[in-house]
This record gives sequence, structure tokens and C-alpha cells, in this order.
Amino acid sequence: MKPFRELQACDAESNSLREEIETRGYALIRDLLPCEELVRVLTDVTQILDKAGWLLPGFDPLERVAKISVACGDPDPSFKQAYQQVFNLESFHSLPHHPALRRVMEMIVGDRLLVHPKPIGRLIFPNCERLTTHAHQDYRFMGGDAECFTVWIPLHDCPTAVGPLRILEGSHRFGFQRHEDENLHVPEIPDGSAIGGDWVGGDINAGDVLMFHSLTVHAASPNLSNRLRISLDCRFQDHARIFNPANLAFAGESGKSWEKTYAGWHSETLKYYWKSLPLAFSPSKAEIENLSHHAETPTLCARYARILDQMD
Repeated sequence: MKPFRELQACDAESNSLREEIETRGYALIRDLLPCEELVRVLTDVTQILDKAGWLLPGFDPLERVAKISVACGDPDPSFKQAYQQVFNLESFHSLPHHPALRRVMEMIVGDRLLVHPKPIGRLIFPNCERLTTHAHQDYRFMGGDAECFTVWIPLHDCPTAVGPLRILEGSHRFGFQRHEDENLHVPEIPDGSAIGGDWVGGDINAGDVLMFHSLTVHAASPNLSNRLRISLDCRFQDHARIFNPANLAFAGESGKSWEKTYAGWHSETLKYYWKSLPLAFSPSKAEIENLSHHAETPTLCARYARILDQMD
């Protein structure tokens, strides 16, 4: 596997970033985020995981030494319970809005920057093949406008043995690729069928960010260490481009809500921040209202009804 091309944060500027994204489908920026901000989030997350019994006793939770016997992942109930606590953290939601990250994303997206409201935490146990994320494109899960960008942020140093992401260079230029859904919890591109250049990868450290186009094929390397790999995905786009409202709503049956998420927050700044933006929903509110009555199945009708309730 070829090593990542990389940029230093001090050298990042609009033309070079756009060229990297347009040519290779990704950009790796070293030392963009301050480590103290990452430690703050990691501390909050590992306190939750320690109380959930995921970490071996006798170690500092920040070391993330995993209790392998309780290994879990989505959709395991024990995972969902701990993950919801992580998702509710104010520090977890604040990180994608860090000024240094917003600055570089504005270089790519422009001034009308939308930070997608639902960042995703990755809490990956070691030596557990079923929890390894295989090749896919984020557009398969996001919908909306393909000119959307994911930023992957490890909350700690992530050498290759801990399972950082790898990228299929140039794969964004081949459009949406076929994903296999049957008998899989998470759709993926079948082994060997992804179209692109060479796979690239390498160590990604605390403070580094890996950003890539929604059509860029990527996958996680296996976590072969004895520690949890803890990272955060966040997504960015021009708010004038179409936006799938499912990306701001809780469409499942879990009872999640923004009110519950915000219950323990100290600041009002980031609560419902997207409501001040003139978002171009697709499907539109009227279309979702129609789907809430006329979708193919009662389950889908209920899903659209929940999205509709959260669009106001």
C-alpha cells in the first residue's frame, strides 16, 4: 500500500487543498487541530467507556486498553447504550466546529459552510473482524448532494496497527459504485470490485485530519492492537446545495431526540444551529409529508413521519 500524500497545516491553502481533493479524492492535513482539544473529547468518551466496562481495570482510561471479552459494535444493545452517551456529549459536537477545521473546510466548500449536525463516533474494539469497516462510499449513506466531504479525526495517535482509514486514490472520479446490501448490517463494495487507483494509507496522529469526497472509496485497516480505536467522522457541504433531511433527524425507533442530546449541555451556541440556514431539503418537506402517508410500507411511513416532525 502506498503512503498518504500529506500537507502540513501551516502550508494548507485553498488551491493546494482543492487540487488534492480533485486529483486524489482526499487530503491529509498534519497538525491541524490542537491536541488539548482532542484530549478533552477523548477524556469525556473514555470516562463513559470505562463506566460501561469496556476498558481493562488498572490502566488510565486514556490508554484505551480494551476488555476483549465485552467487544461489541453496532447493532449490539450494549454498544448502542454506550454510544448514545458519547453522542450526547457537548465536547463531541463542538469538535467539528473548531475554527481551524472550519477554516480549511471553507477553502474547499466556500463561505456557505454547513457542518452536518450528526457527527459519528467510531469506537472500534481490537482484533474483531466483524467490527472492521470494509470498502464503501459515504454517499451511499448520506444522499443529498455528492459535493459533500467527510473529515475523519482520530482522538489519539493512530498508527497502522490500531486501524486508521485507508483510501482508494482517485476513486471519486468513477461516480457511485455498486454496494452489496444482502445479509449485511452495513452495505459495502464487494472485495476486489472497487474502481480507482492504488490504496494509500499510513499512520494518522492526534491533531491530523483526513478529509475526502463523498464518492471516495475508503475502508478501515484492521485494529491489531490491544486498544480501542476512537475517532470521529464529521461532514461538510455548501448549505446552498441539496441536503438530505435524514442527516439532521433521528429517523429510527430508539426515541433519540435533539432535546435529549442537549439536556446536559452548558452552552446554547450549537443547539439547532442549522435552523438559521436556508437549507435546500431533498426530498422536500412536502415530499416527506406525502411519503409519511404513502411510502411502500408502514415502517417507511413511520420513518418519514419521524423525520417530518424534526424538520420544523
